[in-house]
Amino acid sequence: MPAICRKATTDDVEALYQLIEGYAEKGIMLPRSRKVLLEQIDNFVVAESEGTVVGCGSLCRLGSDLVEIRSLGIVETHKGQGLGTLLVDYLVEEARAQQIPKVMALTYEARFFQKNGFEVVQKEIFPEKVWTDCVHCKKQHCCDEIAVLKILSLT
Repeated sequence: MPAICRKATTDDVEALYQLIEGYAEKGIMLPRSRKVLLEQIDNFVVAESEGTVVGCGSLCRLGSDLVEIRSLGIVETHKGQGLGTLLVDYLVEEARAQQIPKVMALTYEARFFQKNGFEVVQKEIFPEKVWTDCVHCKKQHCCDEIAVLKILSLT
């Protein structure tokens, strides 16, 4: 049975927490508490296979014309099956529906995003990101993530 993508619900909080925590422990994703996940649940989408959450991602609005894809992750057993692309496509369509023309991400997987229509750009073009999240990050002065951007046609 193929995976589906859907909006996350409060019933997904524990699965989201466990998935994100696994990445956070490796230092490749910012941790999110269950409380924060509950507060921001409307921003999350999940990939579900046979009733189980196997991937997630979220959109965070950074300005009137910019959103960030964040907390994008897939459980180890389901990697390489196109779920990342499924989630990114869903989030990009969500941005388009909200009439937000720019979608960015900070990533260690630039090639994945490039395959999905993003281009590598300088992080400094996103002061909205720097001042909302980066100021709280322990890697603030030695960030090794790559910024990617996709410009959407909204017509």
